[in-house]
Amino acid sequence: MKHRTNEELLAFIEKAVAGDKESLETVILSVQDLIFNLSLRMLGSFPDAEDATQDILLKIITHLSSFKGESAFSTWAFCIAANHLKNYQKHMFAKFPLSFEFYGDDIKNGSIDDVPDLTQNVETSILAEELKLSCTNVMLQCLDTESRCIFILGTMFKVDSRIAGDILGITPEAYRQRLSRIRGKMADFLKEYCGEYGNGTCRCQNRVNYAIKNHRINPKQLSFATAAPTETMVEVKEAMEDIDGLSQTFSFCKTYQSPESLKEFIQNFLDSASFSVVGNA
Repeated sequence: MKHRTNEELLAFIEKAVAGDKESLETVILSVQDLIFNLSLRMLGSFPDAEDATQDILLKIITHLSSFKGESAFSTWAFCIAANHLKNYQKHMFAKFPLSFEFYGDDIKNGSIDDVPDLTQNVETSILAEELKLSCTNVMLQCLDTESRCIFILGTMFKVDSRIAGDILGITPEAYRQRLSRIRGKMADFLKEYCGEYGNGTCRCQNRVNYAIKNHRINPKQLSFATAAPTETMVEVKEAMEDIDGLSQTFSFCKTYQSPESLKEFIQNFLDSASFSVVGNA
């Protein structure tokens, strides 16, 4: 996907609001991966992220005429997405909330040695990588919704504190302070328990069958291991401040290309929708 400047996107937005389908497709594609990755980290699973992304992209389309170019388009879209996701209750972890205490207890006391081989002829190393990526994503669900959003903004997307504060309705100083505390909490958990990113004893290789038994990974559906990586950033004037030197600790915070099924959903919508919907909030 070619990177577009905000000025270029403004021209496409103007044409999209006027009814040009190709321009609308260009506008939506410019933020589709961004919205999907925010949804994935906020909600914890690929299916939930895909459903939420569809909702958010439709909301962006129907509010498109209200964008006046006072910020980068990616920032405006990100604000819509963050507000939508903070109140989203249809995902799995809304029904089964997690905590660091529960997660830590499972790591320490889970019966990983009494499980039969459930790998279904998939290489253990591949399943271990899937578990590692899934586990770090699910770990985010131990944070409350706003703390999760703060962590994702600052750690994955490296959003400048002024912009992040605007998105969340807090001051830049409050954002930096909360981000530092949340990153510290996450780093402490990794240090205590995780043998992949910290000094803990937990190793993904040893927990593959236990994870399959508990439906945490599925050998027939390796969402993380098969997802294509991408570079997804909110457009900002300056990079996020390095407030605590923990960037290397959170090297697992990668971004992915959105699924083909999501692209097909948008294409089908563009092919079928009346363009009176664009800008009709």
